Amino acid sequence: MKEQYAVLVGLDWADQKHDLCWRETDTGQIHTMVLKQSPERIYEWVSEQTAKYPGRRIAVCLEQSRGAIAYALMGYSAIDLYPVNPSTLSDYRKAFNPSGAKDDPTDAGLLLDLFERHAEVLKVLQPDTEQTRLLRLLCEDRRKSVDMRTALCNSLRSKLKEYFPQALKLVSEQLYSELTCAFLMKWPRFEAVTRAKADTVRRFYYANHSRSEKHISERLELIAASRPLCSDAAVVDASIMWVQTLIKQIRVLNRAIKDYDNRIGELFKAHPDSFIFKSFPGAGPQLAPRLLVAFGTDRDRYEAAVQAANYFGISPVIERSGKQKWIHWRWHCPKFLRQSVVEFASSSIGFSEWAKVYYTSQIKRGKGHHAAVRALAFKWIRIIFQCWRQRVPYDENKYLAALNRHGSWITETLKKAA
Repeated sequence: MKEQYAVLVGLDWADQKHDLCWRETDTGQIHTMVLKQSPERIYEWVSEQTAKYPGRRIAVCLEQSRGAIAYALMGYSAIDLYPVNPSTLSDYRKAFNPSGAKDDPTDAGLLLDLFERHAEVLKVLQPDTEQTRLLRLLCEDRRKSVDMRTALCNSLRSKLKEYFPQALKLVSEQLYSELTCAFLMKWPRFEAVTRAKADTVRRFYYANHSRSEKHISERLELIAASRPLCSDAAVVDASIMWVQTLIKQIRVLNRAIKDYDNRIGELFKAHPDSFIFKSFPGAGPQLAPRLLVAFGTDRDRYEAAVQAANYFGISPVIERSGKQKWIHWRWHCPKFLRQSVVEFASSSIGFSEWAKVYYTSQIKRGKGHHAAVRALAFKWIRIIFQCWRQRVPYDENKYLAALNRHGSWITETLKKAA
């Protein structure tokens, strides 16, 4: 460390300011200060250190790999960032303060001490390519937009149950669909749709691409046979305003998600690794880019597939104490990456023969749906890892042939089924 870095820094970040504790490796002198969160002040501090030690590097140990201060420091070529998991610092703090006391300046000193004593287990942050990082941020933000829309749809469903429950059967199951939005804006209350002529309602469904005669007839019969749930004008009028407010927001999010899909599709198509991840069965236009950003472009990032499974939070954790042993899933992991891999595994069941057989076998062994999907995801990571490492697309027939050569029970099951 003394040869590689001129300054070792422990940084405890906050929204408005950051506590710093750094040691000069040549003299051993320790300094502390509070650094304001502003581009100008950060530039001044970095300039002071680089001017004092020209041509040498600065190591900064902090609790995050993303955020305002991380993005700011990543812009300086002389700085290497060493992110630490917050739970790691929390446990390290408890070793010296069992009471649970916490203070920002103290945490900065603990980060410096942690880095000096255990630098060999910490990894320097290696940002991926700009194209991959942009794709990852867009995929994450798209998912957040979908979650926001889901929350709005849940609120819409709850409100309709209070005053207009028939609407839930008169519209699409997907409450964010344009059919649902247009229906509730045109007929926001039960009395309004009962006053409409049957031909008017029929034309509305046709105009919104719902042309199943069976469904339309069932909906018309429901309108004719039903009666309003609530007749309190105060409740109905307030509910209508709330429903229309929700629909306006849902429509905005629908357009935003479509824009995200277009931008993600363009970036994914131009990415040099896209041919690998679009080859996996069930990945599709949403999950294939998410798998790509989960693995990234640095082939040296993981030495083995199990390291990727551990990082994604797919592989279970085994704890032993005396004669006792228990297994649980990983609590600390990138939730978006775990979600991406698990959702892909679930989607693959309908597109991959062996994945369906494996999932079914897990269910027969007594596992629940989520546990079975995670077990399938663990197998998929090993396959994806090899395709990613060797830069080759996935081929279902080749994989089944390999299973057959090794006498796998999966191929035996497929043969019996055939």
